[in-house]
Formats: sequence, C-alpha cells, structure tokens
Amino acid sequence: METVGGSSVGKTKRRAWTCSKQDFLPEESFQSWANYTKALKETGTRLKDRITSRSLDKLELTEIRGRSGFEMKKTLSWWDLIWFGIGAVIGAGIFVLTGQEARDSAGPAVILSYVVSGVSAMLSVFCYTEFAVEIPVAGGSFAYLRVELGDFIAFIAAGNILLEYVIGGAAVARSWTSYFATLLNHHPNDFRIHAASLNPDYSRLDPIAVAVIAIVCLAAVSSTKATSRFNYVASIVHLAIIVFIIIAGLTQANPKNLSDFTPFGVRGIFSASAVLFFAYVGFDAVSTMAEETKNPAKDIPLGLVGAMAITTGCYCLLALTLCLMQPYSQIDPDAPFSVAFQAIGMDWAKYIVAFGALKGMTTVLLVSAVGQARYLTHIARTHMVPPWLAEVHATTGTPVNATVVMLVATAVIAFFTSLGILSNLLSISTLFIFMMVAVALLVRRYYVSGQTNDSDRNKLIAALVLILASSMATAAYWAAGGMGWAGYLVSVLVWLLATAFLWWGVPQARAPQTWGVPLVPWLPSASIAINIFLLGSIDGPSFVRFGIWTALLLVYYFFFGLHASYDTAKAASNDGV
Repeated sequence: METVGGSSVGKTKRRAWTCSKQDFLPEESFQSWANYTKALKETGTRLKDRITSRSLDKLELTEIRGRSGFEMKKTLSWWDLIWFGIGAVIGAGIFVLTGQEARDSAGPAVILSYVVSGVSAMLSVFCYTEFAVEIPVAGGSFAYLRVELGDFIAFIAAGNILLEYVIGGAAVARSWTSYFATLLNHHPNDFRIHAASLNPDYSRLDPIAVAVIAIVCLAAVSSTKATSRFNYVASIVHLAIIVFIIIAGLTQANPKNLSDFTPFGVRGIFSASAVLFFAYVGFDAVSTMAEETKNPAKDIPLGLVGAMAITTGCYCLLALTLCLMQPYSQIDPDAPFSVAFQAIGMDWAKYIVAFGALKGMTTVLLVSAVGQARYLTHIARTHMVPPWLAEVHATTGTPVNATVVMLVATAVIAFFTSLGILSNLLSISTLFIFMMVAVALLVRRYYVSGQTNDSDRNKLIAALVLILASSMATAAYWAAGGMGWAGYLVSVLVWLLATAFLWWGVPQARAPQTWGVPLVPWLPSASIAINIFLLGSIDGPSFVRFGIWTALLLVYYFFFGLHASYDTAKAASNDGV
C-alpha cells in the first residue's frame, strides 16, 4: 500500500520566512517528550514500514511537490539545460585534477582515464534522463529512488547526494583560490591562512573560497532564469577559452612527451579515472531542474545527453593538449594549464587560462548551488529533513532556505579541507549514487507492484544480486592486486550471464511513455558494473570517511528522519491520499 502522501498541513500555502518549531519539527512524534519516547520504542516497526514503502510517480509530481507552498517557475528549455550542463561540469576537475592525476597516477594515459570516466558518466546520463522525463521533479535521484527502491534506500542516497554537492562545491571553491593566485602571480597558499595547530590536510584556511561561495549564494536565490542567462553567456566565453587553449597549446606540441604513454600501467589509468570522475560531476544537477523545464520529454534528453557529449570531447582534447605541451612528470598539480603555458614561453597565455578556469569554476559553483538546493527541497518535502527547507519563496520562485543552508555548509568545508581529500571522497559518493540509479531503472522496467507475478519478481531479484555480486567481485579482485585473467573471466562471465538472463528470461513490466534508455538491461547493467569497478580503484582512507558519514546519516535517521517521515506518511494515509 502506498504510504508516502502528504498531510493536509503540507497542502497549506505558508509564508516564506516563518521560523518556528512547527517549521522544523511539526510531526506528532516531536510534540512532547512522551510522544518522542513512544516513537523511539517503535523504531523497529517504523523502520520496517519505511523500508517496504514506495512512492508513486503521480504523488511525487503533485502531492509531494505541493508541500513547498509555491510552485517553481517553468522557464527552462533544452538550450538552457545544455548550457547548464556545460556550466555545471567543466570546472575544477579538468583545470586542476588533470595535472594531479597525469603526474602522479596515469601519465599521458590520463586521456584514456577521461574516456573511461566519460563512458561511465554517459551511461548514468541515460539512466537519469529516463527518470527525469517521467518524474520531472526537483528531487532528482532522491525522488527516483523513493519511487523504485523505497524511503530508506532513498534517504541513504540522499545523504550522499548532499555530501556530493557540499564537497564538490568546496573543492571547486578551493580551486578557485588556486587559479586566482596564479592570475596574480602568487602561490595558492599565499592567500590562505596557515593554522599550524591543525592537521596538515585541514590547516590551510581559505577565506577567498568562502567569499566566492557567499556571492554565488546571492545569485542562486535571485532567479533561476536569470541564473540561466548568466550561465549561458559565461559558458560561451568558457568554450571560447577552451578552444584557445587547445589551439595555442597544440602549436607548441611535442609528440615525444607521449612516448612513455602508460608509465603507471593499466592500474594507473583506472585509478586516475576513479578520481577524475569528479570532473563529470554536476550533470545530475540538471535533472533537478526538470520541475522548471517547459517540455521535459523533449528538453531533458537533448539537454543532458548534449551537454555530456560536448563535455567529454572537450576533456579529452584538453588532456591531450596538456600532455603534449609538457612531460607528465613536470606538470604542475595546482594550476597545470597556466604553468604549462609559462613553461613553453607563452607567459601571457597563462592569464587567459587562469581567467577561463575562474569563469568555469564560478559557473560550476552557481549551477551546483541551484541543483543542491532543489535536492534538499524535495528531501524536505518528505519531512526526512525539516520541512522549513522545502519552502519556495513567493517572489523569486526559488528555494531560498535550502540554498542558504547548503552553501553555508559548503563554505565551512571549503574553509578547512584540502582538495585531495575532497576529490576522492566526492567520487565515492557520486559513483555510489549513479550505481543505485541504474539499479532503480532496472527495477522500474521489470517490476510493477500488483502486476508483476512472484516468479518474475524473484527472477529479477536473482539477476540483480548476480549483477551486483559479480561487479563487486571484479572490483575487489582488482583492488586486491589480482593479475591473473581467470578471476576476471569468471566474474565477467557471471555478469554477462546474469544480464542475458534478465534480457531473455524476465519480461519487462513497464515501457517508458515518452523517452527510454536504449538496450535495456545491457546499458544500465553496464553502468552498474563500471561504477562499482571504479569504486574499487579509490583509496582506503576515502572509504573510511564514506563509512563514517553513512554511519552519521543512520544515527540522524533513526532518531529524527525516520519518525518525521513515518508520521507524515501516516497522516497522509489517514487523509486517504
């Protein structure tokens, strides 16, 4: 039975700037200590309910969305989405991490690392696109997972979505400081405050990053359409600078720099690819704008796929240009393109590069701010976090509360934390979420409650278990240093057979109404496999941090989110929603 509608309170138009207890904890469980104690005693029963509950497309589109009070304005076209996608993605990843990974992990083969990451990102784009067309709401992957995998899984993913955006914004903001310093002929740490008493990874305090985030926050809450226009113009300038970098850099190309193409071997390529996936993060922010899109069925596929195709091409050409300009061992890890132009005697060009990087990172921060606020808004609509964060401002049509809260958190992280720690942790969260969306797509295509018989449901579960297990086995064998081909042959063969069984042995229960992922189940199954494989290439300490964050999410969920969302669903059920 569906249990995630909205209460009558949720349907009421609320004033934009109220700030009372009822805005944060309006649910029955939090009205008294006796109620809260009773709720805690029922944690097991409530958790079972939340694990088994599912949302519905129509509820996400109507009842849940209505809890924000005011509607977001439908002002975006596919053209806006393409430029949002380009603006969201091309930033710190290519301009900073390329140098770091080329020098330390992959060498000139960093070009192939970008290809691997690009293929993985494009597979995820297809999965996101089908969901965004059929469920065009601000919640993005959080809403998709609620519909197909349930509240509990959606919450775990939601926490990592928020972590992804906070860390991504912090990483870009710190990179902004690095290129700003280059523009002024300074080392990045010249503009950071050294707090010697702190851990070295957190001791370089970055006030410039905080100031940039504050300015972006003001822009993001003003108007989505105005943000789109600024991003459109800025991204055109950005692409022009990228074309300049490629042409000017290739005039000074030295093919000998590619002679030692894979100095770190195949492992280096995949290790770099896992980190460089950070460079593709941001396209999912475009899916959160589906609620503000005029014609989702047309605009979202063109916007998402078009933006990713352009981005992948630019990344590969830029990586090739950098590796042709300098030997990989001499590439600067902080501002690789600016220093490369300086090394070949084109000092003047480094200023153009630094300006382009600053512009690119500014638009990444801006689009990220827009996207992350919409994620948080939809999560708050379900009361998993305080509903105060779901409010949409009557005048601007933007989620002001959610935008400010997310960017304050981003500013705090950016102030303290080094880029190396941020990029690795971000890749884990992103790859995990993209893998879950691919699983959700397979569930959507092959299972419909009340229609799929038990036999087909069990076949689907068996196939998914084998796809996930074989993908994890391949990643684990790789991470453990496995070199023999037999181990890979067995795990890959199991993946092939499981996917083939799903293809031939289980009938699809649902066909997409307007736009669908091609080659189902092969394409989403491949997305699952490659995302899990890239996870196996990330360092251990990053997984420890990921585990700590997930544990904190669970603590919050068991003490607050679970009971708030349970009460909201119960109230909706009593209202007959």
